[in-house]
Amino acid sequence: MATVCEVCAKGMQSGMNVSHSHLKTKRKWKPNIQRVRAVVDGEVKRINVCTRCLRSGKVQRAM
Repeated sequence: MATVCEVCAKGMQSGMNVSHSHLKTKRKWKPNIQRVRAVVDGEVKRINVCTRCLRSGKVQRAM
């Protein structure tokens, strides 16, 4: 599944795990992407959307 929101283009971010002894290892933060049926330009389509866009009402879900 894609890890990019089709509405806000939120994607994966990278950074470091930092231990108590300050050792660093790479890690990733992934957005919570859901595949939903939504109304896009009057048509019902399946799109990948982050939960923040769903919750804020940026996407109109299809019934």
